[in-house]
Amino acid sequence: MKNSIKYLAVALTLLITLGSCSSNQSLQEYYVDSNENENFISFDIPRSILNIASADLSPEEKKAVESIKKVNVLAFNKTTDNVASYKVEKTKVNAILSNKKYTQLMKINSKMAKGVVKFTGEEDAIDEVIVYGYKDDKGFALIRLVGDKMNPAYLGKFISAMEKSNLDEGAFKDLGKLLKS
Repeated sequence: MKNSIKYLAVALTLLITLGSCSSNQSLQEYYVDSNENENFISFDIPRSILNIASADLSPEEKKAVESIKKVNVLAFNKTTDNVASYKVEKTKVNAILSNKKYTQLMKINSKMAKGVVKFTGEEDAIDEVIVYGYKDDKGFALIRLVGDKMNPAYLGKFISAMEKSNLDEGAFKDLGKLLKS
């Protein structure tokens, strides 16, 4: 009888523990889990590697650059051998990005790709911007701009600053291969 009560107590504890864990994967967890998958290309870009010369920037562009901490890139290279895996991974990303914590900023629907731009945080103090784009014959890419109280108005300024940068294109070779294939 005592053993039955012990087993019941252990089983109940396990059920409560497992039930309280969230089964929803976060975007950060997805990035980490995908690092080991051969179908993915993954890299982080710290702000320092962007080689943005602050002397050439307007005050707004400087603020935009300073608000970005790093950029995370994760891309799935679709081939004829991994079609089923592509569908699974795309479904996972869509499920993660459907979380209410992500606010949609805009939709992407062009000849190059389809996707969305979403963010977390407050409208005037964004913590993270997520750009998710896909083209079903090539794959998809997830780009995260992680920052500190980014202002949406800064995003255009950041892109303008990037255009003025002396970026080491070697850091983007793998992503370029994906886009060309």
